[in-house]
Amino acid sequence: MVRHAIAILVLLVASAGARAQDYAREKRIEAEIVPGLMVGDAVKMRTAGGREFLGILAKAEKPKAAIVLVHGRNVHPEHELVGALRMKLHELGYTTLAIQMPILAAETPHEDPGYRALFPEAGERIAAAQAFLRASGEKRLVLVSHSLGAAMADMYFANHVDSQFSAWVSMGITSGYGAGAKNASRPLLDIQGDADFPEVLKAAPVRRGVATRQVVIPNANHMYTGREGDVANTIAAWLAEVAR
Repeated sequence: MVRHAIAILVLLVASAGARAQDYAREKRIEAEIVPGLMVGDAVKMRTAGGREFLGILAKAEKPKAAIVLVHGRNVHPEHELVGALRMKLHELGYTTLAIQMPILAAETPHEDPGYRALFPEAGERIAAAQAFLRASGEKRLVLVSHSLGAAMADMYFANHVDSQFSAWVSMGITSGYGAGAKNASRPLLDIQGDADFPEVLKAAPVRRGVATRQVVIPNANHMYTGREGDVANTIAAWLAEVAR
């Protein structure tokens, strides 16, 4: 009985450890991606609580707006979609700042409830990115978020009713929107692929009732593989209308 109890305790401790926020992994990712940056520069960001994290900043000469990009579950600011968008939107005349969001260990299952524990610090990082761009003299700020990052953004807006982002682009959120979208006065562009995850497609009618506009990208999966240019052009065209 005692041995059985000890075994269960060991399993619980190991499981809890696997769900802990992985700051060491963030550092390893930073060491891997920063030397290979082709567009933009690495900048050190810091939350109000003092936690340091990576940002990748690409400044435009006469920016139409400054865009903070928030990646999805357990990846990084140079990963696939967000990595492509930060460069493509910069080419279209925007200052872009892609930020490292909180992550878990690489082997953490997709459905692990530990991801919800990352949301408070995720909000702090978005707030720090906003403050950084404001201090740099940027006047018009936009938040672009993908997948779990979009859910993190929704929570951020729920807890920061005085946020200075003038528009929000949400891509591939796997649910409906919560208080962040429903209570915000800023325009919201909801984007999904026509071959997106089933849960994204299922919640689309609910999101349509909240979003300012909903756009479906044809022939696009959850990561918009091969359609990143279409996503960037869709965002830029919409921002030309609303982010003034």
